[in-house]
Amino acid sequence: MILITGDVHGDISRFSDKKIRRLKKGDTLIVCGDMGLIWNGSDKEKKLLKKLGRRRYNILFVEGAHENFDELEKYPSEMWNGGQTRVISGNLRQLMRGNIFDIGGKKIFAFGGGSGEENGGSAPCSEETAARYECPSVTELEESDRNLAAAGKTVDYVVSYEPPVSIADFLGFGALAADNVGIYLDTVRHEVRFGVWFFGKYHINKTVPPRFMAVFDSVIDAGSLK
Repeated sequence: MILITGDVHGDISRFSDKKIRRLKKGDTLIVCGDMGLIWNGSDKEKKLLKKLGRRRYNILFVEGAHENFDELEKYPSEMWNGGQTRVISGNLRQLMRGNIFDIGGKKIFAFGGGSGEENGGSAPCSEETAARYECPSVTELEESDRNLAAAGKTVDYVVSYEPPVSIADFLGFGALAADNVGIYLDTVRHEVRFGVWFFGKYHINKTVPPRFMAVFDSVIDAGSLK
């Protein structure tokens, strides 16, 4: 089973959801950005991360715009299920942007990061701002293209923080998404065959027919979607 949820922002109460509590060994929970649990490197935080990593199911996340990227960079990276991850603790991992993973018999394209401008934060992502951790670099975009090409531009699910700019526009957030991340993901939307695309940025639970889902505090069973 693969469950999808949205931005956690360090609130561990999400993990008490009844759907999540039913997950078994080999099952997976994916968070669509802004995990917020790797924040200050304190002993209390490390204890919590180890506790989450000991759960019987996988806890995976793509990065949002509101993370402590300096702390994330301290964790080791390794290949896992076909893509590059950061190992936080045990079964708790970050899915690196632009990688494709084989999870539960499904191919999942992960693309974290993006602008934090919707909360009065940093400027939109561009070639000039790509040095910021939350913004993808040209190298990462090129690697993403190579990974998608190697997969025949076909995946089962896309999990991202940002949506494609055309989807953000449909939701009324187009002005906030008109940067190089939203534009790049719009290219992915048109060039890649996928089943369902999940994204977490806008803190809403809403389906954009036929194949996009804005996810916040809901917990969605990806396998139940057709």
